[in-house]
Amino acid sequence: MKPYDRVYRMVLSAMFLALALFLPFLTGQIQQIGKMLTPMHFPVLLCGFFCGWQWGLIVGLVAPLLRSFLFGMPTFFPMAVCMSVELGCYGFLSGFLYRRLPKRKWSIYLSLVIAMVVGRLAWGGAQWLCVHFHTKGFGLSAFLSGAFVTAVPGIVLQLLLIPLLVILLDKQRNK
Repeated sequence: MKPYDRVYRMVLSAMFLALALFLPFLTGQIQQIGKMLTPMHFPVLLCGFFCGWQWGLIVGLVAPLLRSFLFGMPTFFPMAVCMSVELGCYGFLSGFLYRRLPKRKWSIYLSLVIAMVVGRLAWGGAQWLCVHFHTKGFGLSAFLSGAFVTAVPGIVLQLLLIPLLVILLDKQRNK
């Protein structure tokens, strides 16, 4: 890796972090829309694809916690803590798998889907731990509702937009 590549990735990851902090303001007025569109997930996944797993992991871990400290949303415990685990998995896996798989269009989708599934499972595990030890239990129906049912519009948008952006920006970068 050339020295300017490190600086480029650092600056680009800072921009993705800024997007992760800013995008929820677009949906923040109606909390239910924010839960459906998952605005913090997009920049973290893209950060993993474009900056690598290290920066994707860092941005994913930091974004929800920093947003909670700066703006009070999401609430720190358990929401920001659990989102940090989820988004950390997103950033790590999208970057790690994308670098390891062959440079084909299907590898973008495979990296994305695996990152999304594992991230949501990690969120469910973190949520279960936080809620289980703090208050009442966290059941399967709460997990399915929070991880998949509520977020269907965001999942569909991620599956449509992220591969498109990765393909277009990779073409532009390779010119």
